[in-house]
Amino acid sequence: MLPLLELAADGREHNIRDAISQLADRFDLSETERKAVVPSGLEPVFANRVHWARTYLKKALLLETPRRAHFQITDRGREALSQNPLELNVSFLKKYPEFEDFFGSKSTPAIKEDGHQTPDTEQTPEETMADGYLRLRQQLESGLLAQVRLNSPEFFERLVIRVLLAIGYGGSIADAGRAFAKSRDEGIDGVIKEDRLGLDLIYVQAKRWQDTVGRPEIQRFVGALHGKQAKRGIFITTSDFSRDAQDYAKSIEVRVVLIDGATLAHLMFEYGIGTSTINTYAVKRIDSDFFNEDDG
Repeated sequence: MLPLLELAADGREHNIRDAISQLADRFDLSETERKAVVPSGLEPVFANRVHWARTYLKKALLLETPRRAHFQITDRGREALSQNPLELNVSFLKKYPEFEDFFGSKSTPAIKEDGHQTPDTEQTPEETMADGYLRLRQQLESGLLAQVRLNSPEFFERLVIRVLLAIGYGGSIADAGRAFAKSRDEGIDGVIKEDRLGLDLIYVQAKRWQDTVGRPEIQRFVGALHGKQAKRGIFITTSDFSRDAQDYAKSIEVRVVLIDGATLAHLMFEYGIGTSTINTYAVKRIDSDFFNEDDG
């Protein structure tokens, strides 16, 4: 917030897009840092923070918006800069009643504040909500994997079928189920069509294990694929893969995809397998075009 207010100290109107670029240069951000996006993937992190900094400064009446997508410093903003603050944070802005009304309102996402900047106060409200969502998702995925490990190997194979079908592999649950039932030979647990027409087949190994899957298990699976003259395989486990196993799978000509327990739980969450939605929240923003009378 302080660099943005300092940028406006010249008293001129500034375009928010130009300000984002100028501040990124001031902080000497790398191309990767400039392009990093918020968890929703809809907006760059840095641009999101600059927009929120402008919002906070506007609510404290340190900035004003003379026209759309522009901002300008106010007399109060100049007075704030004259104090030579080391930083502008929520605690500083709370001394202005207009900002206190905004920040403390029930319609505004609450952010913890202990008098100094913390990881929480350094986040925008959108980032705070996204982080909360990610924490809930991680907890749920951990619980999903624990439930999968408690069930039988037969349940795990049925789960694998549903996940692969949800990803987009062809055929039906009945087709895949019959394939798993009759395909237990030479280190292969099942076969699923790559597409609904069955133009190619994907061979599957499903292991409900607790221990890490090492390179020997992957080598045996690859040997089984060679026996079928197959070029594609998927090895799914409820545990994880050793680094040696991962390196080996990347180095061979046969295409073998490794799906560990964490990835399996992620896919279950992504495709709604073993979960149910109890609530949804829509994050909205003001549509400036709607209020632009110049558009007719």
